[in-house]
Amino acid sequence: MVRKSALITGITGMVGSHLADYILNNTEWDVVGMCRWRSPLDNISHLIPLINRKERIRLVYGDLRDSASIDYVVKESKPDYVFHLAAQSFPQTSFTSPLDTYETNIQGTSRVLEALRQHKKDAVIHVCASSEVFGRVPKEKLPINEDCTFHPASPYAISKVGTDLVGRFYAEAYQMKVMTTRMFTHTGPRRGDVFAESTFAKQIAMIEKGLIPPVVKVGNLNSLRTIADVRDAVRAYYMLVTHNPVAGEFYNIGGTYSCTIENLLNYLISLSHKKDEIKIEVDPERLRPIDADLQVPDTAKFEKHTGWKPEIPFEKTMKDLLDYWRERVSQSASFLTR
Repeated sequence: MVRKSALITGITGMVGSHLADYILNNTEWDVVGMCRWRSPLDNISHLIPLINRKERIRLVYGDLRDSASIDYVVKESKPDYVFHLAAQSFPQTSFTSPLDTYETNIQGTSRVLEALRQHKKDAVIHVCASSEVFGRVPKEKLPINEDCTFHPASPYAISKVGTDLVGRFYAEAYQMKVMTTRMFTHTGPRRGDVFAESTFAKQIAMIEKGLIPPVVKVGNLNSLRTIADVRDAVRAYYMLVTHNPVAGEFYNIGGTYSCTIENLLNYLISLSHKKDEIKIEVDPERLRPIDADLQVPDTAKFEKHTGWKPEIPFEKTMKDLLDYWRERVSQSASFLTR
């Protein structure tokens, strides 16, 4: 019997690596991970023995900016399921590199879906947009449901509007089983250090190790976020493609614990044995020109369709994130203080 296979674009990212773990641990599917030849493999280092043995998981090199490589990836893998997660995913960078962000995220999504239309049209496809598409939402529209107007607050958010619409276009125009998600803030182990809660955790770990002074540098602490755990997020993505997937549908997904970035930072600091020494300092370079400052989701539509609910509490997510950075810092003294 031939096993089903799942293609994960962006497998070396936080979400892609956790999704690979989930699929390998909870299904009999094979996993094909798309990444660039130069992609850091830190997040999937624990999977390298399986990759080397060609045991249920393999890597195929592809770049969202190169149509030929995307075409090759799809023809070579012929996946039953596709999780399109790869992106230029850092909003702050998008302000200085907007064209790279648009090219990677909008045109890259078009390249993936066009290759699937040509070579594996019957695949079940998840296109990952972002809650950032909603951008600056007035308080009276909280919690944010799927019908909320798009008001993107960064070039990254604009690119994810494009990603969202491209996904729905392919579902409607070509009768492909494409579904789009707007995932709200999700974090946990392996989160990149350019994101707020992860850079806080990294700085705290470096302070504990005596590598930097007891000062955590921050950006805007007033934004309100609803926090989900990445491990709940990937379970949601699996359920999206396996629980009666409906072509062209789009869903908000997110956690249930809402807090300001300042509250989140204070909780992380409270977990440190250096908590009485740590000071907070605003770093102007960490501030965005404008910010999506109210991000609270209404996830009723997705929960009703799939039965999914977040299970991992905020406190565990934060502890696991901080412990992840403590382990990373214990292994190396050389980190950018970003």
